[in-house]
Amino acid sequence: MAKIKSQFICQQCGYSQSQWAGRCPSCNEWNTMVETVVSARSSQISPKSPITPISLKDIKVDENKRQKTGELELDNVLGGGLVEGMVVLVAGEPGIGKSTLLLQVALKCKDVLYICGEESASQVALRAKRLGKISEVSLLETNNVDEAIAKIQEIKPKVVIVDSIQSLVTTDLTGGAGSVGQVRECAQRLASSIKDLGSSIFIVGQVTKDGNIAGPRVLEHLVDTVLWFEGDRSSNLRLVRAIKNRFGATDEVGVFEMSEVGLIGVSDPSKLLLAERVTKVPGSVVSVILEGRRPLLVEIQALTTLSQLSISRRVAIGIDANRLQMLVAILIRRADLHLGDQDIFVNVTGGIKLADRGVDLAICMAIASSFLNKPMPEDVSAVGEVGLMGEVRKVSGLDKRIKEAKKLGYRVASAESGKSVSSAITKLLH
Repeated sequence: MAKIKSQFICQQCGYSQSQWAGRCPSCNEWNTMVETVVSARSSQISPKSPITPISLKDIKVDENKRQKTGELELDNVLGGGLVEGMVVLVAGEPGIGKSTLLLQVALKCKDVLYICGEESASQVALRAKRLGKISEVSLLETNNVDEAIAKIQEIKPKVVIVDSIQSLVTTDLTGGAGSVGQVRECAQRLASSIKDLGSSIFIVGQVTKDGNIAGPRVLEHLVDTVLWFEGDRSSNLRLVRAIKNRFGATDEVGVFEMSEVGLIGVSDPSKLLLAERVTKVPGSVVSVILEGRRPLLVEIQALTTLSQLSISRRVAIGIDANRLQMLVAILIRRADLHLGDQDIFVNVTGGIKLADRGVDLAICMAIASSFLNKPMPEDVSAVGEVGLMGEVRKVSGLDKRIKEAKKLGYRVASAESGKSVSSAITKLLH
């Protein structure tokens, strides 16, 4: 008979030890150690038939055998669709649209089991009615992962959707729903059962206040694909990016627009992002970014004003604040712009968060345009990385960026437009 022992597990980082502590020795967080009962299995291996190695050349893989989800943007992010035995974790902030997107997938796919952990079946039905679509989807109301697995093995669905993993528990552990032990054990049991059946599963994972998935990031190692759902709630634009994918590329991004009938895939997001752009106003510059392998045109807005404080403010929305501080310092030192007493605000419209260094030149141009009170030419987009010496460097995928810009009537000012950020500002604003 298996021995039962208790462990104290940190709900923040997953560190475990045999004794309680007020402060976690690993992450130094207070009051995060929760007692969890774990089962110690016997170390003896039951006699089985000998395991035979499989030759790599004898394994037949069909790349075209993928199940479509019915959402083209989601299929592109997944690498073409779902693979047999695929475990997909969909993470994002509450209310961003995860459940809506997965319900749309359930309504468009065949042979789907939707496990309602957070919502009742009637609530899911009301949401489906609001989306204007009703189809044959099996709904299972349970918070017990063992009951869910038993039903999965009984009806053998092609696609399983779990909403969410934080709401499931197993009676083998005493921790509450959402605790580290419960989340890890439930996800592992679901993944094992799905791979044995050859089905596919979507697991919804909420994020903590620190932006981690389900407390510690233990789920990312248990699944095949991690999809990150992001976007500003005040904006209708939503981005789904793959930060891990064992069956496809991790540089794909799906773009959706939130509407009254659910999430609608956007095939040309550049037009949507620039639809409300105001031209002939200082501080507005268009740039071309690469989200994965997809080029997008975005608007960078900057505003400079004389500071009323002893220390000038640098406010960045959609870009890294430290990157903004560095670019302002480059403009002060290399472009001879007197920004020391200026409050500087930089915003990326559409609620997109940018990590592409190719927007450096656009940010510098926007700040200079606002400070000098001179608008940029309407048909110019700025692309380039700015170094500490004030030089403008070429970025990857420049041909794709230029091609996308030309489609919407923009010409690209890049590293070829000037050897330094100072000369680029002089050429485009004078």
